[in-house]
Amino acid sequence: MHAAPNSSRLLTALRQWKVLLGVVHLDPLPGSPHAKPLDATIEAAKRDAGILIESGFDGYVVENFGDTPFFPGAVPPHVLTAMTRVALALPRQSAIVGVNVLRNDARGALAVALGAGLDFVRVNVHCGAAVTDQGIVEGVAAKTLRERAQLVPGVAILADVDVKHATPLGAHFDIEESARDTAYRGLADGLIVTGSSTGSGASFDDLRRVTKAVPDRPVFVGSGVTDETVAEVLRHASGVIVGTALKTNGNVEQPIDATRARRFVDKARNAEK
Repeated sequence: MHAAPNSSRLLTALRQWKVLLGVVHLDPLPGSPHAKPLDATIEAAKRDAGILIESGFDGYVVENFGDTPFFPGAVPPHVLTAMTRVALALPRQSAIVGVNVLRNDARGALAVALGAGLDFVRVNVHCGAAVTDQGIVEGVAAKTLRERAQLVPGVAILADVDVKHATPLGAHFDIEESARDTAYRGLADGLIVTGSSTGSGASFDDLRRVTKAVPDRPVFVGSGVTDETVAEVLRHASGVIVGTALKTNGNVEQPIDATRARRFVDKARNAEK
């Protein structure tokens, strides 16, 4: 098996403890159908990121979550510029910070990581192809890895396996085979297992199958984790990426609730003892 091709702050942390990442869901950016003033979006993002850091999360991932409907691949340049500006304005301290440019602009995410000095990118379809509400989304691992090597060799790539809001293209899908392809042919540094949609829990069977298929890669659960399930999830996963469960009333459209965030971290850390 091939060793992970990259050593970043994220991967260093994963060798020492279970990593808790929150999500900073951005309001609609300029140019999107429901765009809000960028200054207001920055202030809302700063608030959410600050709560995550103060609550004890190891870091967070910034997503252009409000930019529906999403482009299937490359986004317009102004989206990357806006996301870079937001990322530079967020509180950092020692947090591990990444970016996901929805729906699947991996090279754009690398550009934001370069401009804002981020630690990792999330790629929803890194290998293969999937049918989504944006149409067919194809992975471009060959371009992503080469661009990473040229621009930001210290940035880790977390890639989804059977990502939410998508159906793998092809007559036969095997999650173990997909995990191995993503790790050993696509050279992703870590993998992400999700449920079928935002806020839906991942299958523990899928999680076990992926971790068994790629024992030398960290595996995150990237949707549906709550303070009630995080202890069990962390028995199998290297970390979690959590968004919906931290929001006011569990509503993904709402801001992060500080009480929910602190409770989540308490339950996760107690599970590690």
